[in-house]
Amino acid sequence: MSRRRWPLPLAVAVTVTVAVTVLATACGSGPGGAGPIVLKVTDPGNAGPLAVGKRDGTFDRALAPLGAKIEWVRTSPGFSSMLKLFNTSELDVSQAAFSPVVGALSKDVPVRIVAVQDPADQDQAGIIATRESGIRAVGDLVGRRVAVNPAGKGEYIVLKALAQSGIPAEKVTRVPLQQKDAAPAFASGKVDAWASFLVPYQEAKANGGVEIATERSIGSRDNSVVVFRTEVLERHAGVAAAFLGALRQLTVRQRAIPTEFENVFDRTGPQALSGQRLADALRVDAQATVPRLPSAEDAEALADVVNLFHANGVVSRPITAADIFYDLASKLPPEQAAALASEQVK
Repeated sequence: MSRRRWPLPLAVAVTVTVAVTVLATACGSGPGGAGPIVLKVTDPGNAGPLAVGKRDGTFDRALAPLGAKIEWVRTSPGFSSMLKLFNTSELDVSQAAFSPVVGALSKDVPVRIVAVQDPADQDQAGIIATRESGIRAVGDLVGRRVAVNPAGKGEYIVLKALAQSGIPAEKVTRVPLQQKDAAPAFASGKVDAWASFLVPYQEAKANGGVEIATERSIGSRDNSVVVFRTEVLERHAGVAAAFLGALRQLTVRQRAIPTEFENVFDRTGPQALSGQRLADALRVDAQATVPRLPSAEDAEALADVVNLFHANGVVSRPITAADIFYDLASKLPPEQAAALASEQVK
């Protein structure tokens, strides 16, 4: 998928500022209403646009004219571990990828994708093996146990890697474990390998794990996305649009000044990065792609994930782009829909 050129930070900021003036009619409540709209968002930890927005109050400023505010919710790593929170209305917004959202919709979790990010650095997720296992290539996984977050990115990575190598999926035991449970299982040797991503993946590599495949090497099409609880989109589309506009603005800044987006709260301690891991994170920050509205290309990439899951019994029914992508622009007043579209790729 081709890389795209995005507006300059000032242009995005102006668009967001102008758009806020017409959002209230799409929000369902606001100043003078029954009370503030509380948007419950995954707590971002110590890095990334959400962390900077939390620290600087960017999202609250964007949402305040609409009578809305942010509540940050602590979660376990990985979208597939958050499904109960979405089902019980304890979480409204998260970043994710196609695969766990497909898994969520197969379980009737009420979420939809509003924005997609083009692939950037695809070496932040993959399959790692314990050094003691002797596994050094995908073919060595036959007859072994691999931890995956079920119906999520980990399971997609393993199935994609096996398919690429011509290995039947049933030749490898996929052990369903969320990231927080997979980490100790991998460290103690209870599984031979682990399909993981982001911070847990980098930590396992830093601790001696052997990388045998990455999203890049397997041709992953499991793109990153922004996900909302469906009820929030139906009732407060304007708030969702304002949040997305602020996230876009921050992501443009992240690409321009990556050093502002690491060690956001803590510069020392277990959450802080240093040395090579910090250098790697800054490189990835500089390549960050800005969330945009879903396209026909995204529908094709989504189909790759759905078809792989359906063929291997991960989901019992095909999930279509119409099921998973939410047409946010159609729920907004004309001025706001135009502002949202103006931030798209030209």
